[in-house]
Amino acid sequence: QVQLVESGGGLVQPGGSLRLSCTASGFTFSSYGMSWYRQAPGKERELVAVITVFDTTSYADSVKGRFSISRDNSKNTIYLQMNSLKPEDTAVYYCNVRMGVHYWGQGTQVTVSS
Repeated sequence: QVQLVESGGGLVQPGGSLRLSCTASGFTFSSYGMSWYRQAPGKERELVAVITVFDTTSYADSVKGRFSISRDNSKNTIYLQMNSLKPEDTAVYYCNVRMGVHYWGQGTQVTVSS
C-alpha cells in the first residue's frame, strides 16, 4: 500500500531554515510527480510546491525564491528546503502523491516563532 512519511519539522525563528523529507513506499516512486502541501490553523490546505518526474518544479507565489523542492529517486524521497522562514509559514506540511486519488502523509509541524 502507498505510504508517505514526512520528517524534519520543528520550531525555528523567523529568518531561519528547515529541510523537510518525505519517504515514499508502495509504488514506483520515479514514475510519479510529488507535491508538498501545508495547512495552517483555521485555513484550507494549500499547494506549496510540485516536482514532476522530469524534475520540473513549481511553487506557490508565497514561497517562491525561499523554498526549494527536490527528489532523490534512489531513496524514494522528496525534500523541501525552506529558507528565510516567516511566521506565516507556520503550518502542518504534508507530502502528497496523486494516482487517481490523493495519498497523504501524516504531516509534520513547522512553527516559525521568536
